[in-house]
Amino acid sequence: MNEILYTIVIITSLTFGYLLQKWFIKLKKFDTINSRSVHRSKATKTGGISIFITLFIFSCFFYLKGENIFDFSLLIPLGIMFVMGVYDDFYNADFKLKFFLQIIVAKILIDQGLLIDNFHGVFGFQEISRLAAQLFTVFVFLVIVNAVNFIDGIDGLAISEAIKVIVLVEFLSLQSTPLFSLGVITILSLIPLYYFNFKKVYKVFLGDAGSLFLGTLIAIYLFYVLGSEYTLKSNFSINKPLLAMSLISYPLIDLLRVFIIRIRNKKSPFKPDQNHLHHLLVKKGYPHFLIVIIIQSLSFLLLLFSFWI
Repeated sequence: MNEILYTIVIITSLTFGYLLQKWFIKLKKFDTINSRSVHRSKATKTGGISIFITLFIFSCFFYLKGENIFDFSLLIPLGIMFVMGVYDDFYNADFKLKFFLQIIVAKILIDQGLLIDNFHGVFGFQEISRLAAQLFTVFVFLVIVNAVNFIDGIDGLAISEAIKVIVLVEFLSLQSTPLFSLGVITILSLIPLYYFNFKKVYKVFLGDAGSLFLGTLIAIYLFYVLGSEYTLKSNFSINKPLLAMSLISYPLIDLLRVFIIRIRNKKSPFKPDQNHLHHLLVKKGYPHFLIVIIIQSLSFLLLLFSFWI
């Protein structure tokens, strides 16, 4: 991929973002404003749709050219999560159904070779049995996807989290990963969404379609990091599981914290509320873009600390 193609990807995503927004505005399909909302202006949940369409179009383009820029079979689990997210955006799918489909997607990824079968010395464990590895991989997938979905509550946060993970995994790698082109197309598709996210009126949100898609992509990247093929640059030394957790430190910390609060209050851990850390910062009057900068800066400091220890 070259600079011209990069520009075309951005323009394509921007075009679909604009056209989908106009279409949904015409249909009067807006995100519902309720007590949990942090916005008061009309917004459409079309960001994830424009991202996936852009990725799919360019994947088809390279596939027809016979250029396997990444493993196109990954579009199957990514597509399933995307479709489930679209359905959830408009029909509020039951969390049990979502969990069931997420387990199926996790199994598909396992069969594609993305399996956590080595703890790399954590708790004294190295390689683990095939059955234990599959169960643990499914559990980790559920945690990552739902943690990313949970932080999609303010403008730009989930987008920035995905970009951060992709960039850092590629930067720390000794050589470009097999996921490089997939990551590049996704990042370029996400860039226009910053504009739509931070608009004052008629915003465009990522939606569950986007957050579940990005959560799955982040899981794929982290599973690759934990695999035997991923090699860090010689000047970086860190335990792989510690690196993986450090890369998504905020979603993990926020997920654990919110679950504890909800269980302590005798509520379902999956029932939405405004107890997330980013919601608390919004209530203190911080603008969304500043909250994103604060959270990502702290996440980066935690990553540096993990290298230090």
